[in-house]
Amino acid sequence: MLNSITAAAGRLLISEPFMLDPNFKRSVILLTEYADSGAMGFILNHQSDYLLGDVLPDTSYSEIPVYIGGPVAANTLHFIHCVPDKIEGGIEICNGIYWGGDFKTIKQLVSNYQLDESEIKFFMGYSGWTPSQLDEELKENSWIVAEKCSAQTIFTVSEQNMWKEVVISLGNRYAHIANFPENPQLN
Repeated sequence: MLNSITAAAGRLLISEPFMLDPNFKRSVILLTEYADSGAMGFILNHQSDYLLGDVLPDTSYSEIPVYIGGPVAANTLHFIHCVPDKIEGGIEICNGIYWGGDFKTIKQLVSNYQLDESEIKFFMGYSGWTPSQLDEELKENSWIVAEKCSAQTIFTVSEQNMWKEVVISLGNRYAHIANFPENPQLN
């Protein structure tokens, strides 16, 4: 395996540099669930063409981007945030990053310009794995697991640079793959 860190809720999955699946090409995924029954998470760096106002037309502030969380249930809206003092009811996933919470409060905060993209990320759909599917993909070296996730990375690193920056943050053992071309045949 590429690394010895096991998958767990609150850890990041980083796709291997030559992953062919277009859903996960150069993806960084925050795992929100990992159990015998399967795993779930959200792709942090694949921004959709939609803004929040496009998917929630009754919300007046529409400038917050919506990300493609994954190919499962693409007609659902999910969110993570780092402001539990503003949004109650979320589940802490890791280091001050929360999944879910009071959606009515979120809509009010967004409409009143009291919540912005440095505090919350919205996702259409999610990434999901059946029991043992993710473990098999890890054995095939499809993913690298990063033990640490931070609100700074998740909410402030641009999606264009996130994959590369997260790979480099793993240290010298992985840093060289950050510069691999997306398509080695074009080299």
